[in-house]
This record gives sequence, structure tokens and C-alpha cells, in this order.
Amino acid sequence: MSALADLMLLFGLFFIAAGVVGVARLPDFYSRLHALGKSDTLGVALTATALALRGGVSLTSAKILLIVVFVTLANPTATHALGRAAYRAGIAPWRREGRS
Repeated sequence: MSALADLMLLFGLFFIAAGVVGVARLPDFYSRLHALGKSDTLGVALTATALALRGGVSLTSAKILLIVVFVTLANPTATHALGRAAYRAGIAPWRREGRS
């Protein structure tokens, strides 16, 4: 169980790092939002689940898994709301030069 928790922790940290790289490298708000929303949800879920596995069967692990459920539901919803608000505020998506 410890090896599985370690593997999940490494994958979670990888996805969080990939989100950070996406925010630093992508050209516009919408691309950055997409990269961060996807990778952050999966990274936090894997990292928290690894912590719950490390804790064994306990009330604390149950609470951590409940947090995972809430993050998994709330993060995509918040990402969608931010994207929609940005679009309504007039933030234009990035376009390649030479294309209309």
C-alpha cells in the first residue's frame, strides 16, 4: 500500500508541475485556464488520495477522501465559470497571426 501511495503522490506532483508549466508557457487566458483546470484537479486528487492511503483506515482518511470529492466537483465548475466570465468580459481568445 505504501508503494501505491508513493506512486500516486509522484503522479500527483507531476500533474501539478505540468499545470504550472502550462500556465507559464501557453499564450492566452483560456489555454492557461484549461491547462490549469485539468492538471490541478487530477494532481490534487492524486496527491490527497495518496495521503489518505498513507493514513490507513481512519476518520482523517475519510475526511481527505471527502475533500477529493469536493475538489473534483468544484474545480471544473469554477474553471468553467471563470472562462465564461472572461468571455463575457470581452477577453478575446488568442489567434495565430495571419489567420482571421
